[in-house]
Amino acid sequence: MTVVFAGGGTGGHLYPAIAIADALRSRGVTPEFVGSADRLETTIVPNAGYPLHAIASRPLVRRVSPEFVRTIVANAAGMLQSVRLLRRLAPRAVIATGGYVCFPVVAAARTLRWLRLYRGPIALFEPNAQPGLTNRLLAPLVDEVWGAFAEGDARFTGKYVVTGVPVRSSLRVLPERDEAVRRIGLLPERKTLLVMGGSQGARAINDAVTALIASGGIPDGWQVLHVTGEREYDRVRERLAKADTVVRPYLHDLSDAYAAADLVLARAGASTLGELAALGKAAILVPYPHAAEDHQAANAARFAAAGAAVVLTDRQLAAGQLRETLAQTVDRAHLAALQAAAAQLRGNDPIATIVARVEALLSRMSGP
Repeated sequence: MTVVFAGGGTGGHLYPAIAIADALRSRGVTPEFVGSADRLETTIVPNAGYPLHAIASRPLVRRVSPEFVRTIVANAAGMLQSVRLLRRLAPRAVIATGGYVCFPVVAAARTLRWLRLYRGPIALFEPNAQPGLTNRLLAPLVDEVWGAFAEGDARFTGKYVVTGVPVRSSLRVLPERDEAVRRIGLLPERKTLLVMGGSQGARAINDAVTALIASGGIPDGWQVLHVTGEREYDRVRERLAKADTVVRPYLHDLSDAYAAADLVLARAGASTLGELAALGKAAILVPYPHAAEDHQAANAARFAAAGAAVVLTDRQLAAGQLRETLAQTVDRAHLAALQAAAAQLRGNDPIATIVARVEALLSRMSGP
């Protein structure tokens, strides 16, 4: 049995799909991935051991313009490519996990079902508190929407199921902390601040952290593991050449990093928040200010309301507020309270919940 996954552009769209695919593959399913030819999925998907089928697609735009015309042409071509691909793969289910590449794939699956050439379910994974344009447009075309928060967007009414965010198998059972710390090159007797800006890196976070380290603002007894993003690595590494900090451009496997981390400084993408919740990690969250529909700010607000995170903005970082916030957060009582609240966010196993939803949808769609 084949299941097609559509998604790409960021790790937040890809890693949950890979986690679901791993679980389904262990049950005898053959996962196939559809994405773009020039985005992050070209490395992440093959590294996870899955084939990637590339199609044409472009971000959806709201205004009539030359870009609008190019978008229509590209997505129409991608839809035709998806029709041919779905006919060839003959999947039992199609699961979209985010990114504009999902639009032509879901549209193709829905068209084939209208033509009675495809009978399987179409599911949409939307882990953010505020859905983007693509997922809002796809909501009427799918059978079910899976999400991370207790209440879904009003446009998902009647289709929304709370599942949580699937986490990769490598992160479900972390290695021993001392072993992980030594593999990374950190000191086991110090507490560790893990800094990361998501799959693309984050210049605002990188600049604030390098300035903090250079000015001696890291609290006593703490050390830093700084994951910069590929594009930022050389610049950050040069600025921290003499600092007692471990700097990495990117980590495909974050298990050692999370095992070492006592506190995480990160963007507020849904995949990162799913990992923090699954692992019970306290965080300082800096929402990406240009995220679609400002969904990262909404994500971070939910975590802060639960008492599991402190939230800073890019402007506050640029103003030097990280030093004071970090000093307050690493206070023993404050950090313990954040960690306890984060542990309360774990909830049910998202993988088991989603596999059960896939089985339920398959049973319903294959009925008389």
